[in-house]
Amino acid sequence: MAQMIVIKVEMTSDKCRSKAMALVAATVGVDSVALAGDGKDMVVVVGDGIDSVKLTTALRKKVGHAQLVQVGDAKKWKTHAAATAVVEYPWNYYQYPPHAVPVYEHHAGAYGYHYPSNTCSIM
Repeated sequence: MAQMIVIKVEMTSDKCRSKAMALVAATVGVDSVALAGDGKDMVVVVGDGIDSVKLTTALRKKVGHAQLVQVGDAKKWKTHAAATAVVEYPWNYYQYPPHAVPVYEHHAGAYGYHYPSNTCSIM
C-alpha cells in the first residue's frame, strides 16, 4: 500500500531544493518526489515502506530544519490533487543594478601637509 508523506523543509535556494530532492529520491521505497507549497518548501514523497521519521531526520541533517506535516494514504492524495488545480508561476528574477565603485581623490593639501609656496632655499 503506497503512502504519501509531506515534509516541510527550510529551503532558501535552488541548490537546497535539488539537494533535498536527491536525498529523498535515493531513499529505498520512494516512487515519486515533488515540491509543493507557495515557496516550494514542502517535499511530497509517495512510496511504499518509507520510514517517515528517518527521512525527516536525514533531511534535517543534510538540508536544514525539517518538520513532518502529514503521513497518509496516496490514493486519497490523488483524489484530492485532482480536485484542486495547481497554479504554476514563472520565476521572475530581480536584476540588481551594477555596483558603483567609489573614487577617492587625495589632494596634495590633504591631512594637514602643505607644500611651501616659496621653494627657493638660498636666502
